[in-house]
Amino acid sequence: MVMPLHNAADRVEAGVRSVQEQSLEDWELLVVDDASTDDSVGRVEALAADDARIRVLRLERNGGPAVARNAGIREARGRYIAFLDSDDAWAPEKLARQVAALERGAVFSFTAMERFDEQGRRLSAVGVPEWVSYAEMLKTNYIGCSTAMYDTLFFGKVEMPLIDRRQDYGLWLRLLKRVEFACGLNEPLVRYTVRSGSVSSNKLTTAGYTWRVYRELEGFSWVRSAYLLGHQTGRALVRNRFPRVARWLGWLHSVDGGVDRDCHGPFGPSQ
Repeated sequence: MVMPLHNAADRVEAGVRSVQEQSLEDWELLVVDDASTDDSVGRVEALAADDARIRVLRLERNGGPAVARNAGIREARGRYIAFLDSDDAWAPEKLARQVAALERGAVFSFTAMERFDEQGRRLSAVGVPEWVSYAEMLKTNYIGCSTAMYDTLFFGKVEMPLIDRRQDYGLWLRLLKRVEFACGLNEPLVRYTVRSGSVSSNKLTTAGYTWRVYRELEGFSWVRSAYLLGHQTGRALVRNRFPRVARWLGWLHSVDGGVDRDCHGPFGPSQ
């Protein structure tokens, strides 16, 4: 799996340790330092000194998350490529559940997740559909970066597009052009940290980058791009304001074992 790293000394150890705590022990973690200026690398190297499965790669210049992730993809030696952001963490069964799904015939998989704030308080759980196609992903991005895994035996090593943001969304679309669907595991196996001021938390900024994916990466016309962006924003509004309607329409999914805002998943209840 690949972890891009840039100035995350206060949180990267939790993410790395969540990999070390996996029930599936046959893994390789490539931590790609994107020219950090804090003690991020030192903290990871201290963990790597006692665990040969952790490798640290250093980039001389800060190139952004896509550059860092792509460097990790190129260096990866395993069959399956997975991603884990330095802000996030995995539940202990994450790798085992996902690898089992791929070994049953899926080649691209993703999972549900739980959302936490910066103080570690649980905000919600985000469920996922059992499968998603390219056409459906154009209207809603169901795949969180730290939940995804793909099979290089089928795809080869497919890298992220070099755009400023939404590189992961661009990669999911690239993969889905080559396969009928991606398989969703509706278990909250990833702990996602919502950080105030992040690009992903700014809806207007996110919409702008989504527009660029449609126009620059997919090559869609203005009309089709506007239509799809309308679906993205409209669905998000319905999910937030009218969750029952969104569930009826299939735009919102409860995680296995409970409803979105009340289910206590593998990371436990709110603190």
